Amino acid sequence: MISLSRAMPRTWWLAFCGGLGKLARVFATKTRNQVLDHLAFAYGPEMTPKEVKKLSWSVFKMLGTNTGEMLRATRVKDLAGLEEFLKTEGLEHYEKAIKKGKGVIFLTLHLGAFDLQVSNMALRGLNPNIIGTPLKDERLNALLWDYRNKYGAIAIERGRETFRLIKVLKSGGSVALLIDQDTKVKSRFVNFFGKPAATPVGATVLALKTGAAVVPTYVYLGEDKLQHMHILPEVPMVITGDDEVDMVYNTQVLTNFIEATIRKHPDQWVWMHERWKTKPGEEIA
Repeated sequence: MISLSRAMPRTWWLAFCGGLGKLARVFATKTRNQVLDHLAFAYGPEMTPKEVKKLSWSVFKMLGTNTGEMLRATRVKDLAGLEEFLKTEGLEHYEKAIKKGKGVIFLTLHLGAFDLQVSNMALRGLNPNIIGTPLKDERLNALLWDYRNKYGAIAIERGRETFRLIKVLKSGGSVALLIDQDTKVKSRFVNFFGKPAATPVGATVLALKTGAAVVPTYVYLGEDKLQHMHILPEVPMVITGDDEVDMVYNTQVLTNFIEATIRKHPDQWVWMHERWKTKPGEEIA
Protein backbone atom coordinates (compact mmCIF):
# COMPACT_ATOMS: atom_id res chain seq x y z
CA MET A 1 0.00 0.00 0.00
CA ILE A 2 2.81 2.40 0.84
CA SER A 3 4.56 1.64 -2.45
CA LEU A 4 1.31 2.13 -4.35
CA SER A 5 0.69 5.46 -2.61
CA ARG A 6 4.01 6.72 -3.93
CA ALA A 7 3.18 5.70 -7.49
CA MET A 8 -0.08 7.69 -7.68
CA PRO A 9 -0.89 11.40 -7.53
CA ARG A 10 -2.12 12.34 -4.06
CA THR A 11 -5.69 13.16 -5.13
CA TRP A 12 -6.03 9.85 -6.95
CA TRP A 13 -4.57 7.98 -3.99
CA LEU A 14 -6.92 9.61 -1.48
CA ALA A 15 -9.94 8.91 -3.69
CA PHE A 16 -8.84 5.29 -4.01
CA CYS A 17 -8.46 4.92 -0.23
CA GLY A 18 -11.81 6.60 0.35
CA GLY A 19 -13.34 3.98 -1.92
CA LEU A 20 -11.65 1.23 0.08
CA GLY A 21 -13.15 2.73 3.22
CA LYS A 22 -16.65 2.59 1.76
CA LEU A 23 -16.01 -0.97 0.62
CA ALA A 24 -14.98 -1.85 4.18
CA ARG A 25 -18.36 -0.60 5.41
CA VAL A 26 -20.06 -3.18 3.22
CA PHE A 27 -18.03 -6.18 4.41
CA ALA A 28 -16.92 -5.26 7.95
CA THR A 29 -20.27 -6.07 9.53
CA LYS A 30 -19.20 -5.86 13.18
CA THR A 31 -17.39 -2.54 12.72
CA ARG A 32 -20.27 -1.11 10.68
CA ASN A 33 -22.74 -1.99 13.43
CA GLN A 34 -20.46 -0.45 16.06
CA VAL A 35 -20.31 2.82 14.11
CA LEU A 36 -24.08 2.89 13.63
CA ASP A 37 -24.75 2.08 17.30
CA HIS A 38 -22.29 4.64 18.62
CA LEU A 39 -23.51 7.40 16.32
CA ALA A 40 -27.11 6.74 17.34
CA PHE A 41 -26.13 6.61 21.02
CA ALA A 42 -24.14 9.85 20.86
CA TYR A 43 -26.49 11.95 18.78
CA GLY A 44 -29.77 10.45 20.05
CA PRO A 45 -32.70 12.68 19.01
CA GLU A 46 -30.36 15.03 17.15
CA MET A 47 -30.26 12.66 14.16
CA THR A 48 -32.79 10.43 12.46
CA PRO A 49 -31.82 6.81 11.65
CA LYS A 50 -31.51 7.87 8.02
CA GLU A 51 -29.09 10.66 8.91
CA VAL A 52 -27.05 8.30 11.10
CA LYS A 53 -26.77 5.82 8.23
CA LYS A 54 -25.70 8.55 5.81
CA LEU A 55 -23.07 9.81 8.25
CA SER A 56 -21.74 6.28 8.74
CA TRP A 57 -20.91 6.06 5.02
CA SER A 58 -18.90 9.26 5.32
CA VAL A 59 -17.16 7.95 8.46
CA PHE A 60 -15.84 4.91 6.57
CA LYS A 61 -14.90 6.96 3.53
CA MET A 62 -12.95 9.47 5.62
CA LEU A 63 -11.34 6.71 7.66
CA GLY A 64 -9.98 5.21 4.45
CA THR A 65 -8.96 8.60 3.09
CA ASN A 66 -7.12 9.75 6.21
CA THR A 67 -5.46 6.38 6.73
CA GLY A 68 -4.24 6.62 3.15
CA GLU A 69 -2.91 10.10 3.89
CA MET A 70 -0.88 8.82 6.84
CA LEU A 71 0.51 5.94 4.78
CA ARG A 72 1.52 8.29 1.99
CA ALA A 73 3.06 10.73 4.50
CA THR A 74 5.78 8.19 5.24
CA ARG A 75 7.45 9.48 2.06
CA VAL A 76 7.79 13.02 3.46
CA LYS A 77 11.41 14.04 3.98
CA ASP A 78 11.20 17.55 5.39
CA LEU A 79 8.85 20.29 6.57
CA ALA A 80 8.54 21.75 3.09
CA GLY A 81 7.28 18.39 1.82
CA LEU A 82 4.73 18.18 4.62
CA GLU A 83 3.51 21.72 4.01
CA GLU A 84 2.58 20.81 0.45
CA PHE A 85 -0.61 19.29 1.85
CA LEU A 86 -0.72 20.30 5.54
CA LYS A 87 -1.49 23.83 6.70
CA THR A 88 -0.74 24.84 10.28
CA GLU A 89 -2.68 27.50 12.15
CA GLY A 90 -2.08 28.81 15.66
CA LEU A 91 1.61 28.03 16.10
CA GLU A 92 1.86 31.24 18.10
CA HIS A 93 -0.19 29.60 20.88
CA TYR A 94 2.49 26.96 21.34
CA GLU A 95 5.24 29.58 21.24
CA LYS A 96 3.48 31.58 23.96
CA ALA A 97 2.97 28.49 26.14
CA ILE A 98 6.52 27.14 25.82
CA LYS A 99 7.98 30.48 26.96
CA LYS A 100 6.64 29.78 30.45
CA GLY A 101 9.40 27.19 30.78
CA LYS A 102 7.27 24.45 32.32
CA GLY A 103 6.71 22.34 29.23
CA VAL A 104 3.73 21.84 26.95
CA ILE A 105 1.16 19.05 26.85
CA PHE A 106 -0.34 18.80 23.38
CA LEU A 107 -3.87 17.50 23.90
CA THR A 108 -5.32 15.88 20.80
CA LEU A 109 -7.68 13.13 19.63
CA HIS A 110 -8.08 10.32 17.11
CA LEU A 111 -9.60 12.56 14.47
CA GLY A 112 -8.55 12.77 10.84
CA ALA A 113 -4.97 11.89 9.93
CA PHE A 114 -4.01 12.53 13.56
CA ASP A 115 -0.45 11.21 13.31
CA LEU A 116 0.44 14.02 10.93
CA GLN A 117 0.47 16.28 13.98
CA VAL A 118 3.41 14.35 15.41
CA SER A 119 5.34 14.71 12.15
CA ASN A 120 4.53 18.41 12.02
CA MET A 121 5.73 19.01 15.58
CA ALA A 122 8.87 16.93 15.13
CA LEU A 123 9.85 18.54 11.83
CA ARG A 124 9.59 21.91 13.58
CA GLY A 125 12.12 20.72 16.15
CA LEU A 126 9.69 20.31 19.04
CA ASN A 127 10.69 16.64 19.61
CA PRO A 128 7.38 15.66 21.24
CA ASN A 129 7.01 12.54 23.37
CA ILE A 130 3.93 10.81 21.97
CA ILE A 131 1.93 8.42 24.15
CA GLY A 132 0.06 5.62 22.41
CA THR A 133 -1.36 2.13 22.77
CA PRO A 134 0.53 -0.62 20.88
CA LEU A 135 -1.30 -2.12 17.89
CA LYS A 136 -2.17 -5.81 17.98
CA ASP A 137 -0.32 -6.54 14.73
CA GLU A 138 3.41 -6.43 15.53
CA ARG A 139 4.40 -5.44 11.97
CA LEU A 140 1.93 -2.54 11.87
CA ASN A 141 3.00 -1.53 15.36
CA ALA A 142 6.65 -1.46 14.27
CA LEU A 143 5.70 0.62 11.23
CA LEU A 144 3.78 3.09 13.41
CA TRP A 145 6.55 3.37 16.00
CA ASP A 146 9.21 3.88 13.31
CA TYR A 147 7.07 6.56 11.66
CA ARG A 148 6.52 8.40 14.93
CA ASN A 149 10.23 8.31 15.75
CA LYS A 150 11.32 9.21 12.21
CA TYR A 151 11.70 12.96 12.56
CA GLY A 152 12.72 13.22 16.20
CA ALA A 153 9.49 12.43 18.05
CA ILE A 154 9.73 9.86 20.84
CA ALA A 155 7.04 7.16 20.89
CA ILE A 156 6.18 5.83 24.36
CA GLU A 157 3.81 2.99 25.21
CA ARG A 158 0.75 4.10 27.18
CA GLY A 159 0.97 3.38 30.91
CA ARG A 160 4.77 3.49 31.08
CA GLU A 161 7.52 6.05 31.62
CA THR A 162 5.44 8.36 33.86
CA PHE A 163 8.49 9.73 35.65
CA ARG A 164 10.20 10.27 32.31
CA LEU A 165 7.28 12.39 31.10
CA ILE A 166 7.36 14.48 34.26
CA LYS A 167 11.10 15.02 33.73
CA VAL A 168 10.53 16.00 30.08
CA LEU A 169 7.91 18.58 31.03
CA LYS A 170 9.89 20.01 33.94
CA SER A 171 12.83 20.49 31.58
CA GLY A 172 10.61 22.51 29.23
CA GLY A 173 9.88 19.75 26.70
CA SER A 174 6.62 18.62 25.13
CA VAL A 175 4.32 15.62 25.38
CA ALA A 176 1.40 14.68 23.13
CA LEU A 177 -1.57 12.91 24.74
CA LEU A 178 -4.89 11.59 23.45
CA ILE A 179 -7.73 11.24 25.97
CA ASP A 180 -10.66 10.44 23.69
CA GLN A 181 -10.66 6.65 24.18
CA ASP A 182 -11.75 4.26 26.92
CA THR A 183 -8.50 2.48 27.79
CA LYS A 184 -7.04 0.59 30.74
CA VAL A 185 -5.40 3.57 32.44
CA LYS A 186 -6.29 5.77 35.38
CA SER A 187 -9.69 7.26 34.52
CA ARG A 188 -12.63 9.22 35.84
CA PHE A 189 -16.18 9.53 34.54
CA VAL A 190 -17.04 12.80 32.80
CA ASN A 191 -19.77 13.76 30.36
CA PHE A 192 -19.14 13.02 26.70
CA PHE A 193 -22.02 13.68 24.30
CA GLY A 194 -24.22 13.93 27.39
CA LYS A 195 -23.37 10.45 28.64
CA PRO A 196 -20.91 9.42 31.38
CA ALA A 197 -17.70 8.09 29.84
CA ALA A 198 -14.58 6.76 31.58
CA THR A 199 -11.86 9.17 30.47
CA PRO A 200 -8.06 9.03 30.96
CA VAL A 201 -6.89 11.65 33.46
CA GLY A 202 -3.20 11.51 32.50
CA ALA A 203 -3.14 14.93 30.84
CA THR A 204 -4.76 16.59 33.85
CA VAL A 205 -2.52 14.83 36.36
CA LEU A 206 0.66 15.71 34.46
CA ALA A 207 -0.43 19.33 34.13
CA LEU A 208 -1.24 19.63 37.83
CA LYS A 209 2.01 17.95 38.89
CA THR A 210 4.31 19.94 36.63
CA GLY A 211 2.53 23.20 35.86
CA ALA A 212 2.87 22.42 32.14
CA ALA A 213 0.61 24.27 29.72
CA VAL A 214 -2.16 22.20 28.11
CA VAL A 215 -2.43 23.20 24.45
CA PRO A 216 -5.23 21.54 22.42
CA THR A 217 -4.57 20.54 18.81
CA TYR A 218 -6.40 18.72 16.05
CA VAL A 219 -6.13 18.03 12.34
CA TYR A 220 -8.79 17.43 9.71
CA LEU A 221 -9.11 17.05 5.95
CA GLY A 222 -10.82 20.12 4.54
CA GLU A 223 -13.06 20.54 1.53
CA ASP A 224 -10.04 22.06 -0.22
CA LYS A 225 -8.45 18.55 -0.05
CA LEU A 226 -5.72 19.86 2.25
CA GLN A 227 -5.00 18.80 5.81
CA HIS A 228 -5.44 21.54 8.41
CA MET A 229 -3.77 21.40 11.82
CA HIS A 230 -5.05 23.82 14.42
CA ILE A 231 -3.14 24.71 17.59
CA LEU A 232 -5.42 26.41 20.10
CA PRO A 233 -4.72 28.67 23.09
CA GLU A 234 -3.65 27.08 26.38
CA VAL A 235 -6.45 25.70 28.56
CA PRO A 236 -5.89 27.03 32.11
CA MET A 237 -6.08 24.40 34.84
CA VAL A 238 -8.37 25.05 37.82
CA ILE A 239 -6.68 24.29 41.16
CA THR A 240 -8.82 24.22 44.32
CA GLY A 241 -6.53 22.13 46.51
CA ASP A 242 -8.84 19.10 46.34
CA ASP A 243 -6.96 16.68 44.06
CA GLU A 244 -10.02 14.57 43.17
CA VAL A 245 -12.21 17.57 42.41
CA ASP A 246 -9.48 19.18 40.32
CA MET A 247 -8.82 15.96 38.42
CA VAL A 248 -12.47 15.48 37.46
CA TYR A 249 -13.23 19.14 36.74
CA ASN A 250 -10.22 19.74 34.50
CA THR A 251 -10.68 16.43 32.67
CA GLN A 252 -14.24 17.50 31.93
CA VAL A 253 -12.99 20.82 30.52
CA LEU A 254 -10.53 19.00 28.26
CA THR A 255 -13.23 16.53 27.20
CA ASN A 256 -15.47 19.45 26.24
CA PHE A 257 -12.79 20.44 23.70
CA ILE A 258 -12.71 16.85 22.40
CA GLU A 259 -16.49 16.73 21.95
CA ALA A 260 -16.68 20.17 20.33
CA THR A 261 -14.00 19.18 17.83
CA ILE A 262 -15.75 15.93 16.95
CA ARG A 263 -19.01 17.80 16.44
CA LYS A 264 -17.25 20.05 13.92
CA HIS A 265 -15.95 17.05 11.95
CA PRO A 266 -18.11 14.05 12.98
CA ASP A 267 -17.19 11.96 9.95
CA GLN A 268 -13.46 12.05 10.79
CA TRP A 269 -13.53 10.54 14.30
CA VAL A 270 -13.13 6.81 15.13
CA TRP A 271 -16.75 5.93 15.89
CA MET A 272 -15.96 2.21 15.90
CA HIS A 273 -14.16 2.65 19.23
CA GLU A 274 -16.23 1.49 22.24
CA ARG A 275 -16.07 4.83 23.99
CA TRP A 276 -18.71 4.04 26.61
CA LYS A 277 -17.81 0.40 27.37
CA THR A 278 -16.57 0.91 30.95
CA LYS A 279 -19.33 1.08 33.55
CA PRO A 280 -19.22 3.00 36.83
CA GLY A 281 -17.12 1.09 39.31
CA GLU A 282 -15.04 -0.58 36.59
CA GLU A 283 -12.70 2.34 35.94
CA ILE A 284 -9.07 2.23 37.05
CA ALA A 285 -8.62 4.42 40.11
